[in-house]
Amino acid sequence: MRRRASGILLHITSLPSRYGIGDLGPQAYKFADFLAGAKQSYWQILPLNPPSPMGYSPYNCLSAFGGNNLLISPEQLYHEGLLKRKEIEDKPEWPKGKVDFGLVVPYKMKLLNLAYERFKAKYNEDDYRKFCADSKDWLDDYAIFIALRQRHKNRSWGDWPEEFRNRNAEAIESAKAQLREAIEREKFFQYVFFKQYFALKKYCNERNVKIIGDIAIYVSYDNTDVWTHPEIFKLTKERKPRFVSGVPPDVFSPKGQLWGNPVYNWNVLQKTGYAWWLNRIKHNAKLFDMMRLDHFRGFVYYWQFRAGDKTAKNGRWVKVQSEDFFTQVLKVVSSEQIIVEDLGYITANVRAIIEKFHLAGMRILLFGFGGDPKKNPHYLKNHITNSVVYTGTHDTNTARGWFEKEANKEQKKMLFELIEHKVSGKQVAWGMVKLALSSKSRLAIIPMQDILGLGQEARMNLPATTKNNWIWRVSARQITPLAIEKLADLTVSYARTKG
Repeated sequence: MRRRASGILLHITSLPSRYGIGDLGPQAYKFADFLAGAKQSYWQILPLNPPSPMGYSPYNCLSAFGGNNLLISPEQLYHEGLLKRKEIEDKPEWPKGKVDFGLVVPYKMKLLNLAYERFKAKYNEDDYRKFCADSKDWLDDYAIFIALRQRHKNRSWGDWPEEFRNRNAEAIESAKAQLREAIEREKFFQYVFFKQYFALKKYCNERNVKIIGDIAIYVSYDNTDVWTHPEIFKLTKERKPRFVSGVPPDVFSPKGQLWGNPVYNWNVLQKTGYAWWLNRIKHNAKLFDMMRLDHFRGFVYYWQFRAGDKTAKNGRWVKVQSEDFFTQVLKVVSSEQIIVEDLGYITANVRAIIEKFHLAGMRILLFGFGGDPKKNPHYLKNHITNSVVYTGTHDTNTARGWFEKEANKEQKKMLFELIEHKVSGKQVAWGMVKLALSSKSRLAIIPMQDILGLGQEARMNLPATTKNNWIWRVSARQITPLAIEKLADLTVSYARTKG
């Protein structure tokens, strides 16, 4: 980030679509046009990995390298001759403004299976074979993992028969022969996902829109990488989690958060030269122009507690060889490609790593109205140049939702003083957008919900809860020419574009 710029936060699943969930099809290209027309330089999205069916959180994935099949565009498959028009027109009645995964998953998998059958019969396979060869380091393991998971009725790999749980070579080779068709099908799905994604990224980049991607620090236990690399996680001899992740009480949750992901064995990772993590970073560097490292504190000190505990309170902080790790990371990517999620209670040693490696942290306007303004890094006047300012994030309320449901009188008074006049619930979002664009932070990212002035009903995620998250969607009619013009004018006014 060498110049002031701005962008929009909107996950792919939240895009408009005729197929129940946002995807990599025509509406994604229209949104890229919206960004370019509004003079935005960045599009920030959430992780693209295949989510666990337990909640479909993009931060709880089945693979750290694979792509989410649900984001594949049926329309693109139709244009390639892999689906028929009648097949993509015959669809359920989708709920408005949200994703119903119970309807979406069987519908889209039916279409993907039809596409695979036609692919086998007539498709030019040269590009497919090249993709499989180029992705071999992760794709082979992912495909057999998903095939075995389906054979075992989608049970977690830790509950598979011992020979498969422990990856007995003879058992795996036998399964590959028996499940050849299922394995090829999964590889095809991944081929289509990445083909569609990179076409969209190319379109964005050609319009001077860069993509910011998100890297979840942890993966689900029921995950290809835990199955294939058990040594880099803290597991028992039976390959079940010994310790799991979470955080003690913080600004997001007064009672702490019990995430339950297996934690890394950083001593083993160090002995490998952090090979798995560096491969993951390099993989994401191909996908994204910039990367946000989620839960950055966990790369310096992480909170662990015994698997089976019913609360995250009885854990302890464990030190990571963070200086050594980031020295290696910055040999494969530059510090300017990294944004770190440094939210919650951040200690001096975490700040020291951020400063040592010149990493850009986050400033959240919604967090800037509590405590002593002189000591609050999120207070507008305390922002620093090497940071990214957000009105809110996928884990917070919308600006309007915060104003109407959470802010107290003192917080509203502070807000009015910064805006220099009183605002209503309908007006507050654009007031916050202006504050973010006026910030010293070199990059400003605005959630799409705040561009649209939406309330609490449009919140993407409520941490420490499992229901009604990750389902919000924008409609095509909400993205108006007036919004483009207004955002473009403000972006120019606050010197966040070349013109």
